[in-house]
Order: sequence, then C-alpha cells, then structure tokens
Amino acid sequence: MGFESTWGSELVGLGVVLYIVVSLILRSRVSYLPTWSIMAFSSFITVVAGLIQFDEIGSVIDMDVILFLIGMFSLVSLAESSGLLSTLSAWYIGRFKSRYQLIYASSFLFGLLSAFAVNDTVALMGPPIAYTISRATGLNPKFMFLLLAYSLTIGSVMTPIGNPQNVLVAIQSGIPAPFILFAKKLALPTVINLLLLSYVLIKIFRVENSSIDIWLVPQEQIRDKRDATLAGVALATAILTLVVNDLLEFLGAPHFTHRGFIPFVVAAGTYLLARNPRRVIASVDWGTIVFFITMFITMEGVWRSGVLNPVLSYLVFSKLGGVEGVVAVTVSSLLLSQVLSNVPFVKLFIKFLKSVGYGPSDTDIWVALAASSTIAGNLTILGAASNIIVLEVLEAKMNTSISFTEFFKVGVVVTVLNTVVYIFFLLIL
Repeated sequence: MGFESTWGSELVGLGVVLYIVVSLILRSRVSYLPTWSIMAFSSFITVVAGLIQFDEIGSVIDMDVILFLIGMFSLVSLAESSGLLSTLSAWYIGRFKSRYQLIYASSFLFGLLSAFAVNDTVALMGPPIAYTISRATGLNPKFMFLLLAYSLTIGSVMTPIGNPQNVLVAIQSGIPAPFILFAKKLALPTVINLLLLSYVLIKIFRVENSSIDIWLVPQEQIRDKRDATLAGVALATAILTLVVNDLLEFLGAPHFTHRGFIPFVVAAGTYLLARNPRRVIASVDWGTIVFFITMFITMEGVWRSGVLNPVLSYLVFSKLGGVEGVVAVTVSSLLLSQVLSNVPFVKLFIKFLKSVGYGPSDTDIWVALAASSTIAGNLTILGAASNIIVLEVLEAKMNTSISFTEFFKVGVVVTVLNTVVYIFFLLIL
C-alpha cells in the first residue's frame, strides 16, 4: 500500500476525514466560512500531527494544478472584465426559443466542452455563462449552477483528456488506443446521462417550459475591445495547446510533461498587454488556490495514515473477474473519491490496482475506474475539484452558494442514474 501506519496515525486520519465532512455539512449554518478555510485547517492538523513532515510539504503539492488554475483564472478574469463572456452568453441564449431547449442544449454545451477542453477549464468559464442564462430566462440560479457542475463532470467522462483522472488512467494503465477505447465504451452512455441530467433537474426544480422573449445585442456587451480580443486569443491558444499536447502524449510524440504550466505561460504573456494588469491578477480566486494547495497536503496525509487500507482491502482484496472487478472498482471509486477527491484518489488507486495484478489488457477495469471516479464528483461537493472551483466562484463573485446538503440531495439521484447507465454499457453491452 506504500506507507506503514500505526493505530495512532489511523486515528488522526479518521479524525481529519470526519472533521472535513462534518464541517462541510455544518457550513450551511455558517456560510461566511469559506470552504478553503476548512481545508486549510485540516492541512494544519495533518502537518502538526506528523502525517506529513514539514520539509515534505513542497513535494506533495502538485504545482501543475496550481499554475494551471492561476493561469486559467487570469485569462477568464480578462474575458469577464472585457465583456467577452457576457457577449458569448448573450449570443448563445439568443439561439433558443424556449427554456427546455436552452436547458438541454446547455447540458450538452458544458458537457462536450469539458470532454475536449478539460472540465476544470469549463468550471472556470462556466459560472458567468450560467449566471447570465439564469437572469435572462428567470431560472433559479442554483438550478443552472447544478446543471453546470453535473454536466461538466458527466461530459468529461467520454474522452481520455476530459479531466486529470482520465489522463492518469489512460497513460499509467498502459491501455491501447485510449481515444478509441473511451469513445467506443463511454460516448453513448455519456450522451444518455446528459439527457437524463436535464430531465431530472427539470423535474426536481419543477421548471416549467416557456418561451424566451428577450432581445440581446451581443455587440453592446463588449466593454473593452482590445482586452476582449486579447482574452479570446489567449483562451483559444491555451485550450488548443492543452488538447494538442495531450494528443501528442498519447501518440508518444514530444510534448510538455507539465501540462498545467501551459495556461500559466500563456497568461504571463497577457499581463503586460492588458488594460489593467492589477485588476486581472486581483480577480484571480486565491481562495481556490489555497484550497487546492491545502487539499494536496491533507489528502496525502489521509492516505499515509492508513485509515483507508481496510476499506480497499475489503472492496478489492485481489484481482477479480469481469463483473465483480468492475463493480468493486466502481464502488471503491464512488466512496473514496468523496474522501480523497477524485484526482488524488485515482493517482493512488492505480498503484493499488497494479499491485493486485491488473494490467493493460484489463480494459473494462480501467474504463470503469475512469468513469466511476469522475461521476463520483456528482455525489458530493468534495467529490470533484471542479465542484470546488464552481462553488468558490459563486461565493466569491456572485454572492450565492450551494450547501453540501443541497448538492448531495440532488447528487444522489444523478449519481445513481449515472452509475446504472455506465455499468449497463460496460457489462451488458
């Protein structure tokens, strides 16, 4: 399993997990307390208790993720302040005549974007678009934000570059032709899940269909043409480079190993050219940056504590047969992604699966891991990094929020449906 643990470290690990879960549930009563402050305190406990040594802190923080976020936050900030995002939102809304059309189309828009532009990128760009849609159509903002969060999670399942955990699975498992394999096994169930998502949310929120009688003139939304052009070019460059870089990696061609550095380097080239560089960097959501830094520390400490070893040993005690293996990996992913968050979980779980005998030929197991660890993000806010990004943007910039329990009540229904559809296609078809 990688690290020796004692009953004392296991107790500390269990305490950290319980603290995070209880704090997130109770946060609805003290909404002024940001999520990142809860995770920051858990990392303090992790270091003080000795699960992570002080001099190890730098080595457990994934700078790929941190610089990716800083770079993308900067570019999105420039796109938002210049009016580019509101212009695109206005143009998009104007294409539809009814609420239901717009809702189903938005689910596919967010989902397909996340499949090729990485879900965390869409999580950064999506909230302003979702907010504009809710205001223009009279939809409950929470409805649109949940649609965004769930859609980008589901959509990112169907390609090996849709999210960081899929990239890890595709590369470290050694499976052949990952793009073809993912498309063959996951594309159709993903489309079905996106359709089901819109239907379920419409029913839960009791959304009535009505015409969208609104005239929006996109040209009037642009506030700074120079910054809007700069933001558009920079965002397109960053996203295209990320996609091409991942394709080169899968083809075995020369590529950038630290893919997260790409948006940061692109953003560094825009600061001097922006109208107000200080405003751009000040608009970066530094709370989210703190959350991810402290999450890496906390989750590594929880893993090293050994508190999860009994659960893994019980669920995946050896290399299992096709049906049993897929079910065991799915259940493990759904449960433990809530504790470790899906990216750190997958990074560690791949090593565990290899240790019990799974290899590149066990394609159903690896595809099941990619799908289930991703849709685990639809169960709780902590299940996916993209959820935290959306939540922090809502609270920091839009003066609204979604509580842990609100997300969970809807997430249970969505996740159960997602799981049934994916397992059906993996095992039956």
